[in-house]
Amino acid sequence: MLLISVAIGVIGSILGIGGGIFIVPLLTLILDIDIRIAAATSLVAIIVISSTSSSSYLHEGLVNVKLGMFLETFTTAGAVIGAVFVVILEPSMIEIVLGVALVYTAIYMQLKKEENIIHKGEGPLSAFRSRFRSRFRDPAANKVVEYNVENIGKGAASSFIAGNLSGLVGIGGGIIKVPVMNIWMGVPIKAATATSNFMLGVTAVASAIVYISNGFIAPALTAVVAIGIFLGATIGTRTLPRISAGRVRTAFAVILVVIGILMFMKAAGLVVS
Repeated sequence: MLLISVAIGVIGSILGIGGGIFIVPLLTLILDIDIRIAAATSLVAIIVISSTSSSSYLHEGLVNVKLGMFLETFTTAGAVIGAVFVVILEPSMIEIVLGVALVYTAIYMQLKKEENIIHKGEGPLSAFRSRFRSRFRDPAANKVVEYNVENIGKGAASSFIAGNLSGLVGIGGGIIKVPVMNIWMGVPIKAATATSNFMLGVTAVASAIVYISNGFIAPALTAVVAIGIFLGATIGTRTLPRISAGRVRTAFAVILVVIGILMFMKAAGLVVS
């Protein structure tokens, strides 16, 4: 568990997806641990990844704090209101649609080069949009990357939907928000994953309090996972600035395809949540 947690911490911190998508199936399907304890452990792991990586990414200037706090408002609202859709909508249909969307997004990310979607920090902006303009130094490319944030309305709506889907089909919102920020909003992939990590912890804390207050916590297991996640996240945060944006996008696209296939399998009843 320690070694696996280190690996999950590396992947989660680099790609901004938290790691819950790996931890919960591992604990429930392989180690036969109660789903509630697995969920609580996963939430603690997400908080550790978010806290560890965010502190480093903030120092590197990768996190777009204003954009993160703006989008997190819609994610939280979506998570609360999403409970209604659990009753109304058929989960299998949502899983199929989500699977198609994830695979399509993965293909799009590989076909559309990042330099063609990033809007440089040039030209006049409205007072609202100018708040989200940002820049960071990319050591791998040896240059300063400056960008504007586009399609803010689409980004807010997508974050709301990400909050819905997090609870409805059991995936982290980062798997949706990172490609939305990168493809639709023109945020460089490194800034998108760093900002996603920054947001993940905020959502996880509220849920973790509920689980922990109801006693769904295994101290020894959580401690081992947390230590592994911390070590992995520390490695991941030192790795992200030094690898190319293209490799990050490729790795993220692979994860999207894998999760998309899992969504198809869940809809077909081949994988149990």
